[in-house]
Amino acid sequence: MTKNDPTKESDLPTNLAKPAKRALEGAGIIQLEQFTKISEKEVLKLHGMGPKAMDQIHQALAAKGLSFNNGSS
Repeated sequence: MTKNDPTKESDLPTNLAKPAKRALEGAGIIQLEQFTKISEKEVLKLHGMGPKAMDQIHQALAAKGLSFNNGSS
């Protein structure tokens, strides 16, 4: 998916369920900004990402004025 920048701290929602957090970290996703480079479908393929986790990610993205890359690239 996307490369993890080890110099940055995670800004994923703190109340994100542990399975979802592990799935995202395992894919190298620790920053909300990284979701702008991938599609929601790609994230949903990760084991541990369910509707509640996706809702939390959507809310966190919206709070920062960001969104998934759901267009063709």
